[in-house]
Amino acid sequence: MKLIIARHGETIENQKEIIQGQRQGTLSKNGVEQAKNLALRLKHEKIDHIYSSDLARAKDTAKEIIKFHHKVPIEYVKELREKNLGEFEGRTKKEMGLTGERWSVVSANPKNGESNKQLFDRAKSFVNKVLNDHLNDNVLFVCHNGIKKALICAITGKEAKDIPSIEDFKSTAISIFDIDKDKKHKIQVLNCAKHLEKYKSS
Repeated sequence: MKLIIARHGETIENQKEIIQGQRQGTLSKNGVEQAKNLALRLKHEKIDHIYSSDLARAKDTAKEIIKFHHKVPIEYVKELREKNLGEFEGRTKKEMGLTGERWSVVSANPKNGESNKQLFDRAKSFVNKVLNDHLNDNVLFVCHNGIKKALICAITGKEAKDIPSIEDFKSTAISIFDIDKDKKHKIQVLNCAKHLEKYKSS
C-alpha cells in the first residue's frame, strides 16, 4: 500500500493560538490557499481511496483535493480526529500558560482528555485496518498534527512514548510511505510542504 498522510490547512484558531483538539476549527484565508496548493500537488497522484478526519478543518482541506479526484471514494472518520484535549479545548495557549516550545498537542495531558497511549492505539488500529482493506491501493489520509505523529509511530514500529519525539508537521505537509503485507515500510517523503512555495493558486 502506498499511504499519503496530509495535515489540514491553517485555521483561524491556529492564528489565534486557540487549542482545538477535537473542536471543528475553521480554515483561515491562508489555510484555504494552502489546501488549494496541496490539491494541486496531489492533482496527478493516483489515489484509490481517501480517508479524512470528520472535523471541519480536515474535511474542508479534503474538499479541495477531491475537486481533482471526484471519482475517488472518500470517508470521513472519527479515527483520524486530533487528540482529544479535554479541558484545554477552546482556550488559548496564553490562557493556559502554554507558550513557545513548552506547548505541544502530544505533550499535553489535560483532564478529561486522551492519553498518548490512547492516541497511539487508535492510530495503530486504524492503520492496520486500512492496510488489510487496501493492501494494493494508493490511500490518502487527511488529518491533524497529533494523530499524524501517532500514525507515523505506528507505521515505523515506534511506541506511544515516542510520539513527542516526532517533529511537528507544517500545515498541509505530506508524508508518503510504502507499506507491505508484513507491515515493513519505506519512507518516500516526510513532512514536506514544498507545494506551498511551488504552486500559486489564483
